[in-house]
Amino acid sequence: MMRVKILCALVLSCCLSGFAADAGAGITYHGGPVILVAKVVNIFWGPGFANPASPDYVYAQTMNSFRNQFGTTAEYAVITQYYQIVGGVQQYIQPSNLGAGTADWFDTSTPPTNVTDAAVRSKIQSYLATHPFDPSTIYEVFLPSASYSSNGSSTSCGGPGLAYCTYHNFFTSGANQVKYTVQPYPSCSGCKVSGWSNAQNQEHFVANSTRATVTNPLFNAWYDSVTGTEMGDKCLWSPAPFLNGGYGYPYEWSNAVNACVKR
Repeated sequence: MMRVKILCALVLSCCLSGFAADAGAGITYHGGPVILVAKVVNIFWGPGFANPASPDYVYAQTMNSFRNQFGTTAEYAVITQYYQIVGGVQQYIQPSNLGAGTADWFDTSTPPTNVTDAAVRSKIQSYLATHPFDPSTIYEVFLPSASYSSNGSSTSCGGPGLAYCTYHNFFTSGANQVKYTVQPYPSCSGCKVSGWSNAQNQEHFVANSTRATVTNPLFNAWYDSVTGTEMGDKCLWSPAPFLNGGYGYPYEWSNAVNACVKR
């Protein structure tokens, strides 16, 4: 069964996989690939995201603005210390214009209330039916507040029981390994920072899941050997998330200083 990395809700003391966030241990390289120069395609699933009269429209535009600047920020640069080894050579993650890939998709169909992982994969495959695949692209699927995400028996905000706020995963389609994240609406207290807007709370999770995918896209690159914890898992809620330039961010683990850092 494919491994899934789930980013926990504030109300949980450890991730769904059972790995406690251990900020005292380092991250090690396990031989797999990273995404050297990443791109991000945003897939907004729901009619409100494309409707200027809806609050979801502004939310979606803010998500695009956040994505467009994130890859060249100091917050993203934290992960440029990590690398892959090809032919004995260390190849380091680079800053990137994350918005430089194929076009985003505003899918105006109404998603089901319960959006399963299978439904997300199907939606991404529909996108790829009309757009070229790029192995360096992360496909990030945003859900409206009327829907929730489920992965097996676990659910996000709005579901029967809050287990996670977002997750990243991949699937194989032909010869392609498709990397993606699922971004449910941060509509519950367990996925919110008090006083932040919905967009800022989602930026917090987008930053985390994007960096996690870049550094560990196939779950065999950078993570804690003892606990299985990824960098972002160590720092998602503690220290407290912060704002910079009006955007919301979590801290990120840095091997260079053996601590969670802002930038």
